[in-house]
Amino acid sequence: MLLLKSAVFALIVPGTVAGLVPYWILRATGHAHWPETGVRAFFGLGIFLLGAVTASSSVWRFAVDGKGTPAPIDPPKFLVSCGTYRITRNPMYVGVVSMVLGEAAVFTSAWLLVYGLFLFCLFHAFVVLYEEPTLRRQFGPSYEDFCRSVPRWFWPGTRK
Repeated sequence: MLLLKSAVFALIVPGTVAGLVPYWILRATGHAHWPETGVRAFFGLGIFLLGAVTASSSVWRFAVDGKGTPAPIDPPKFLVSCGTYRITRNPMYVGVVSMVLGEAAVFTSAWLLVYGLFLFCLFHAFVVLYEEPTLRRQFGPSYEDFCRSVPRWFWPGTRK
């Protein structure tokens, strides 16, 4: 049941953020057609697919290892620190932003690039102001250890 609830959440939330909204942006800016092929498009497709796999595997880990979902109404009961969570504390956000940036490359859309950067700033603020304090209260010392050993994003300076 957790996998089903997680899949529904993933289709609705990341599906909207990385699928529907980019489509609306592309349509509004005249880029909503399949682009020319080339190195940039294949690179962008690779980034998109890597982001999709990262986000999907994170949702899976929440259900299987955390015994919960990404939805705030049914959060994981256990701290998830395996899989992509060994590389970054926020692989779902990284995956979604990667998907949008991949789409920006595929469709050569500066608007999608701006949207992707906006999403990253929004996710960063949410993580720092709400999510991390909440997880510190919920998981205590084990979350503190996790924060010391895994960067918030990818670069080492984000281990706070």
